[in-house]
Amino acid sequence: MSDEKLLVAGRRLTRAQLEERTGDLASVAGIRTVVFDDGVERGVRAIVVRTSSGLEFEVLADRAFDIGSARYRGRPFGWRSGNGFRHPGLHDNCDEDGLSWLRSLDGLLVTGGLDHTLFGATVDASGYHYPPKPTVTHGLHGRLTGIPGRILEAREVSVDGRPVLRVVGEVTQATSFGEHLRLTRTIEADLDGTEIRFSDEVENLGFESTPHMLLYHLNVGWPYLDEGAELVAPIRSHLWRSDSVVEQGVGYRVMPGPRKGFVEQVTEHELIAADDGRHRVALVSADRLDGVEISWDAAGMPCFFQWQNLRSGQYALGFEPSTHHVGGDQTARDDGSMIWLEHGDTASYRTTVAVLDGESETASAVARIRAVGDQP
Repeated sequence: MSDEKLLVAGRRLTRAQLEERTGDLASVAGIRTVVFDDGVERGVRAIVVRTSSGLEFEVLADRAFDIGSARYRGRPFGWRSGNGFRHPGLHDNCDEDGLSWLRSLDGLLVTGGLDHTLFGATVDASGYHYPPKPTVTHGLHGRLTGIPGRILEAREVSVDGRPVLRVVGEVTQATSFGEHLRLTRTIEADLDGTEIRFSDEVENLGFESTPHMLLYHLNVGWPYLDEGAELVAPIRSHLWRSDSVVEQGVGYRVMPGPRKGFVEQVTEHELIAADDGRHRVALVSADRLDGVEISWDAAGMPCFFQWQNLRSGQYALGFEPSTHHVGGDQTARDDGSMIWLEHGDTASYRTTVAVLDGESETASAVARIRAVGDQP
């Protein structure tokens, strides 16, 4: 048994000392499977992960192992839209001119993919050799979030002598005469940790060359998002802005409070990668006492969008690492940037969401990002 001390209730204790003080470690940290049982969420399986440092989040097994509510010491940082974590049986892929995905947008992480992200499109499907379906129509951000997954692992494990809470699941997106892709997602948090680490592997189980796109809609809400909160990022340039940016005159960097009737603003930033090959961005409070830092492998997801939904009653800031630029599916096919997976090919991604607790941690994160580059 490791003598390394864990942070529990503000004290540093060895594992043995902790076990002396409780008959069940679930009193301070652990993993628990639950089933939601009311409203649009009824029947959705979730895995609740709690660390001894006060980090708590829900892994939604029946929504592609996305992450629902997320809190740190009782303060939510995962955004809630009001949609609820809808049962996948209620999910619409292409209704409302392809925008029905918005009815399922809720929580800290909503994943777009696996063969399409960004706005809806009708694209060539002749590569699947099924004459009755020469094209395929996609809605906003694809089909993944409405697919239930299979739980492979949900337990405490030891990694380099440290206790780690681990959830592993797989989600298969498939159709006859079309794509057959499998996502295997591993989500981890140290038993006394303040960060969520998730790694994804996407494999083509089919025997036809299959397009692959992936996007993470990572959504932070109040109180971590509030008036005066600032986006800190090493930005080389702005590659694209929605028309609403100019029309409303709200900057990307310092957030205002909620605004009635606010029209979403989206900016694609060209980020500078750090020496370790990762992109890093953060949202920090106006007083620099707390925040949320997100980092990911730049090679896998070189593109990044900032989503400002500052409307009253919705108020969110979205961080969107992406495999592809704003042009989306057809543009990627045309310019050669589409990822094509052959049978057995895989694509892998690693991302970390860390809560910044206190002035020192927040300052360290800002310094870490500023060491890579400044921003306009």
